[in-house]
Amino acid sequence: MFVIIEKVKKEFFSYNHINELHRKIDKCLRIFSAITLILLSCVLLFYYEDLIYLVLIALIVFMVLDYMVRAFFEWKYTQYPKQSILTLTEMFLILIAIIIVIEFKLLGSY
Repeated sequence: MFVIIEKVKKEFFSYNHINELHRKIDKCLRIFSAITLILLSCVLLFYYEDLIYLVLIALIVFMVLDYMVRAFFEWKYTQYPKQSILTLTEMFLILIAIIIVIEFKLLGSY
């Protein structure tokens, strides 16, 4: 008993918004995350250099939030609601890859 999920063609490096509400929420989220990451990195770089890894954690949190919003809109507002399963799976695979890189120190010491 397998579930077949229809593959939806997406453009590479495009936003692929589900509807107008998704476009607005995604735009606000991207602006908020950009401002937050810039301010956080400046503050940490000049005042708390030993806590610079918090920028990476904030980046991961915003990435997860972006994927969750996309999955919600795919689940609620498209004709292919099972596409949200693929989106969440992609998010978890990226998180696992990030954790492996950090845990095994593949980018060097930090």
